[in-house]
Amino acid sequence: MDLEVGAIVEGVVTGLTKFGAFVSLPDNKSGMVHISEVSTEYVNDIKDHLSKDQQVKVKIISIGDDGKISLSIRRASEASKPKTQKSQRNNRQQNVWQGQQTKNSGEAMSFEDMMAKFKQDSEEKMSALKKSSDSRYSVSRRGNSNKG
Repeated sequence: MDLEVGAIVEGVVTGLTKFGAFVSLPDNKSGMVHISEVSTEYVNDIKDHLSKDQQVKVKIISIGDDGKISLSIRRASEASKPKTQKSQRNNRQQNVWQGQQTKNSGEAMSFEDMMAKFKQDSEEKMSALKKSSDSRYSVSRRGNSNKG
């Protein structure tokens, strides 16, 4: 089996260090999982997440010219998971943005049209903000002048 970047393979943890874990791979090769690639959560002590001789699924991140193989347990588990609610929410937000990029007639807006709309929306918001802050400022100034 030829190991290549992006492949997800089974391995066995052969050693643990402060900075990561060494994993035995097929074809008598080995690689290292950096502590930041062990879990999606913060890992303070790697021994809380892995143990020697534990079988793990890893994704090959890189293979250096010197033959060193960088691995990720976190990315291997992310690749095998179905879409999460967060990624579904991001897709909905992207669809909303794409929906805003069309004119009322249904045709796609040009970049210039999108910029004009953005500028108009921004100016309206800034105007409303300015009116709001001006009215608050004038009320507080009147209140202070009566005290004097």
